[in-house]
Amino acid sequence: MVVPIEWREDKLRILDQRELPYREAYIDIYTPYQLAEAIKSMAIRGAPLLGVAAAWGVYLSIAKESETDREAFFKALFTGAELIKNSRPTAINIANAVNRALEVAVRMTKEPLGVIKDGIYETARKIQEENVAQCLAIAEAGVNLIKNNNKVLTICNTGRLATGAIGTALGILFLAYQRGVKFSVFVSETRPLLQGSRITAWELQREGIPVTLITDNMVGYAMKKGMIDIVIVGADRITANGDTANKIGTYTLAILAHNHKIPFYVAAPSTSFDLTLSSGDEIPIEERSPDEIRFLMGKLVAPRDIPVWNPAFDVTPVKYITGIITEKGIIEAPSKAKIKDFLTG
Repeated sequence: MVVPIEWREDKLRILDQRELPYREAYIDIYTPYQLAEAIKSMAIRGAPLLGVAAAWGVYLSIAKESETDREAFFKALFTGAELIKNSRPTAINIANAVNRALEVAVRMTKEPLGVIKDGIYETARKIQEENVAQCLAIAEAGVNLIKNNNKVLTICNTGRLATGAIGTALGILFLAYQRGVKFSVFVSETRPLLQGSRITAWELQREGIPVTLITDNMVGYAMKKGMIDIVIVGADRITANGDTANKIGTYTLAILAHNHKIPFYVAAPSTSFDLTLSSGDEIPIEERSPDEIRFLMGKLVAPRDIPVWNPAFDVTPVKYITGIITEKGIIEAPSKAKIKDFLTG
């Protein structure tokens, strides 16, 4: 099994997902600066996995710091943490993990620096363990949505390589297949970086699940022809009212599903919720390099100087979401009150 993230003695080893599916290459990360660059360049990606990586990144910030110079130690800690937190703005899992690690350090401020190091290390390890449990619980919560002969549509990548666990949306499909449900999957290629075709299609094929690849602009026609029974996607941030940021193109899928009366589900851990934001209008949307669209797999496919708009995510209004699948169960017909009760109850 491919392992997308692993702590090894004095370094964080990550799978370079830019190289998939052509080869499996790994990068050894020793500093928060290296990790921030890996996150920005999408060598490592997927909101839950980014949360795990961010926690380890905080530990990397102080792993080699002297245990006698408190001022230098805390400067390195907060500098590294801020660097990682700002690496990608949309996925709230990054900030949640960084803040959790920092809270441990602040709570232990008067302890010996070696003890604080151990505390941050244990926090990162615990976040990684919790992520595995959360993803499995999401899969259990959503597995009964998949019926025999269903044709499932998904976008981007939400499997093991996006989570370091069974997955969120794809985790549901993996578990259903393991339990003998006979279904097939349509994957939209997910322009501009092709996470659907490069990674999701690859993961599903490795599991033996029947999968068909389509371009993003084929989805509406596929739905019109009755080729899709249910849509399940992931999430990078979910606001208090249930609006959801996910890979660009998800909003289009949601509108099309709504128009064709097809159930549209979001699968995400509680760490992807941001109850400080009242609606999706407040979610910061990352905009990436124009060359991601001007070029396709290293080949120029547009005029070199053409202006480009390249948002990495869009926001799906809650009115288009049938339910949100979490480790605590499914929030049907999500609302602000239901989400608050579900997460805090």
